[in-house]
Amino acid sequence: MTTALALPGLSSGTWAIDPTHSTVGFVVRHLVVSKVRGTFNDFSGAITIAEDGTPSVRAEIQVASIDTNHEQRDGHIKSADYFDVEQFPTATFVSTGVRGDGPNYFVVEGDFTLHGVTKPVELDLEFLGVNPGMGHGPVAGFEASTTINRKDFGITVDMPLEGGGAVVGDKITINLEIEAGLQG
Repeated sequence: MTTALALPGLSSGTWAIDPTHSTVGFVVRHLVVSKVRGTFNDFSGAITIAEDGTPSVRAEIQVASIDTNHEQRDGHIKSADYFDVEQFPTATFVSTGVRGDGPNYFVVEGDFTLHGVTKPVELDLEFLGVNPGMGHGPVAGFEASTTINRKDFGITVDMPLEGGGAVVGDKITINLEIEAGLQG
């Protein structure tokens, strides 16, 4: 359930995510013993604070903007084997509730849609505060993370290894570093 929360300096209104100063990243196991990291470079969203302080979040990611610093791998991830970006070009998050979890820490509950499948997720969020900005109005900072299982979203390709395990792990950790500016 979303209720009014005390976020010092975060006034009511719409706080638009600034993609130039934000990162949507992920980490996944590779060959059981290492990790591949990547980002999505095209995303948008907003945090809306109602007059009573009740927050809500909506975000969209263009899945084809994936960047793992390896063009061939990115092409494979965009294919029907994984994200199938032709059929499912966007991933979305819409909050359904926010609850406090200590000073400046919150859990944002919401519906995450990826690969045409919608599942509830919880983001562990830290509110980093508000700054007056650089002449364009106040900005707020947030860091959040969650872990999903790719198979829950219909991304079920398996490439088992001879000695056990798989080329790509099932668990994906999503990390968000967000700067958002209050819209005038």
